[in-house]
Amino acid sequence: MGMFCNQCEQAAKGVGCEIMGVCGKNPEVAALQDLMLYGLKGLAIYADKARELGARDEAIDLFMIEGLFTTVTNVDFDPVSLAGKLRTCYDMKEKAKSLYETAYREKNGGHAPAVADGPAAWVIAGDLEGLVKQGLEHGINTHHTDADVRSAIEILIYGLKGMAAYADHAYILGKKNEEVFAFFHKAMAATADPAKGLMDFVGLSMECGKLNITVMGMLNEGHVDNYGHPVPTKVPTGTRRNKGILVSGHDLRMLEELLKQTAGKGIDIYTHGEMLPAHGYPGLKQKYPHLYGNFGGAWQDQAREFPHFPGAIIFNTNCIQRPADSYKDRLFSWGQVGWPGVKHISGWDFSEVVNKALECPELADAPEKEILTGFGHNAVLGVADKVIEGVKAGAIKHFFLIGGCDGAKPGRNYYTELAEKVPQDCVILTLACGKYRFNKLEFGDIGGIPRLLDIGQCNDAYSALQIALALANAFNCGVNDLPLSMILSWYEQKAVVILLSLLHLGIRNIKIGPSLPAFVTPNVLNFLVENFNLGPITTVEADLKAALGQ
Repeated sequence: MGMFCNQCEQAAKGVGCEIMGVCGKNPEVAALQDLMLYGLKGLAIYADKARELGARDEAIDLFMIEGLFTTVTNVDFDPVSLAGKLRTCYDMKEKAKSLYETAYREKNGGHAPAVADGPAAWVIAGDLEGLVKQGLEHGINTHHTDADVRSAIEILIYGLKGMAAYADHAYILGKKNEEVFAFFHKAMAATADPAKGLMDFVGLSMECGKLNITVMGMLNEGHVDNYGHPVPTKVPTGTRRNKGILVSGHDLRMLEELLKQTAGKGIDIYTHGEMLPAHGYPGLKQKYPHLYGNFGGAWQDQAREFPHFPGAIIFNTNCIQRPADSYKDRLFSWGQVGWPGVKHISGWDFSEVVNKALECPELADAPEKEILTGFGHNAVLGVADKVIEGVKAGAIKHFFLIGGCDGAKPGRNYYTELAEKVPQDCVILTLACGKYRFNKLEFGDIGGIPRLLDIGQCNDAYSALQIALALANAFNCGVNDLPLSMILSWYEQKAVVILLSLLHLGIRNIKIGPSLPAFVTPNVLNFLVENFNLGPITTVEADLKAALGQ
């Protein structure tokens, strides 16, 4: 069996990547990631059985989320790093096995029933070549012979991957949840259970969406506890004369540690991609004046933009691409991110990054326009009476949530054009890196409320939900009855789990694009259309007409 991966929106020919991932993943890395999922299923089987007997281990629980996060698109491309994580995975599986056996013996006496087959019985290969060979035997095509069941299993696994990324960020901020840990094991174990059928996986996917709201809530709480509620903040997009470090990714705690370690050293910190919303948090921007501006656009422009950033660059979560030689020597990775030949920082000491920035040339004095961020639910609900008045008076006709992951595939200009053509009496809510398609345009305001409200990162979909629920409450109706249209762009697995959360809440009429996931079969798609009226984007004109009921 060769490589096959269809987990992201770039899937080759709309089917899947078979020779090389469009993301830059080679067949060796793809096989190691497939083996990671297989190993995690084995770990999950034992951890789930142990939990039924009242036994658990936080190291096992944490590895489950880290292991899943490692396989998210554009995270870890380094075979050596992945091989190390696979050895940990095997050790954790064996640890979970003895946890289960000990708990069984203590509760029932005698030997625990053996789990003889499948991922629970996996024995790790001794070298990289052997690991790759094992991985090739356990790709997604080995999940199930029935295409629809396989599709439902993939939706569930990709949902779990997305939720794992958020759970990992939350854990780094000291937030964890027993019910969430238990679900990861239960759901992963289910994907290896031949007795489970289509509706079991549909049910588990909905449950994943439900628990993801808990996880995004925990992450929101972690951000607010540590850094305060975001406040509307103007962020410079140009540069100023100083040494610089560019931070890309999603992890605010890592950014905070870097800010502490660069204070007073003549180094400005710039955000890139999904780090832009960091400027809205008082505990970051107001506390550290050297958190200066935002450089560049969305993640897929990095290879074009990074050669023009002369300082050090660090990635702290997903979205890394093959680096060009012109900046590879000043590029660093942290957390689950890895690329062969790129220096990885473990732990919280960023002195190597700081020293590299001090060696690099200064940035140019090149001021550009400012953009607004920081409209979390707290900020929007702070002016909720104005918003509600605006709707009642007819000044605000409709809300459009236009956001999600950005990507490089043609067809993404739809989102720019949509934002430009939204009528002047409508408000645009946006979040995640999809906003880079239009967040430098001028939208003006309605009665003092900016027409473009940047809610934050992809995980701040939680904030968008709080805003929608508060509006529904104010107008005494359901979210589906609000003058609100969700037109989302997706790219990877965090978008999958956010969609599952929206579906769990019963939100209908969502449009997604630029294309539909390759892992959704026609029958599964029909199910989503019939139950949720989920559909693909069409043309800007037609979608606007439908949204505005014209």
